[in-house]
Amino acid sequence: MRRSRLAVIGGTGLGRLEGLVIEEEQNVVTPYGLPSGPLLHGRLDGVPVTFLTRHGPGHTIPPHRINYRANVWALREHAADTVLAVAAVGGIAPEPPPGGLCVPDQIIDYTWGRAQTFHDDFGAGIVHVDFTRPYCERLRRWLLEAAAAEGIAVRPDGTYAAVQGPRLETAAEIDRFERDGCHIIGMTGMPEAGLAREAGLCYATLAVCANPAAGRGPAEITLAEIDATLARGMKAVGRVLRRLVSRFAVD
Repeated sequence: MRRSRLAVIGGTGLGRLEGLVIEEEQNVVTPYGLPSGPLLHGRLDGVPVTFLTRHGPGHTIPPHRINYRANVWALREHAADTVLAVAAVGGIAPEPPPGGLCVPDQIIDYTWGRAQTFHDDFGAGIVHVDFTRPYCERLRRWLLEAAAAEGIAVRPDGTYAAVQGPRLETAAEIDRFERDGCHIIGMTGMPEAGLAREAGLCYATLAVCANPAAGRGPAEITLAEIDATLARGMKAVGRVLRRLVSRFAVD
């Protein structure tokens, strides 16, 4: 197995990585159980890349049941030191619009009951990690430069509200998140980002706005609308990603 420098976690709307020539499918057992699926090691435009689908093959694992610890541990141990997380989100602020992209720079965790640390058995003592800047600034910068090179508009910052799911939010909840300073909302941002920081990974999120959040759009949110918007947004993600991998061309 050839270890990649870059791994991609695919969220809703990105069940496979277009153009990835798969060289090995690796099933991993971790100290925290099974990841969402096999690690797919291959090449994208000739560059080694590893892909993991967050919700599992066939998109069967809901956000609150994802084994985030197993996913992050598997990527750290068997794949890469840099992880790009692609995520579908709702838009609280006007930007990004539906189908648009955002590279958030902050996150607020509203989830509960999820295993959120590798250090909860206290065997090595209590461990704290700095989370002031929750995303890797180097990878964020590279994403923004890749989008600019492709002529793709992207919101260069923003606060991600990580919520429990799997239901969508009420309009009152969205009003609260807006008062808290959030710009986008999703169900998978935490504990994934925190675990990546504990694991020492360079981790950033490329978010695709699937729909206006509750109370922000002209009509009720439907899954058909979300799917159609994501299909458009993921095409832009693919272009950004193929531009990004050139950074990893020289090993």
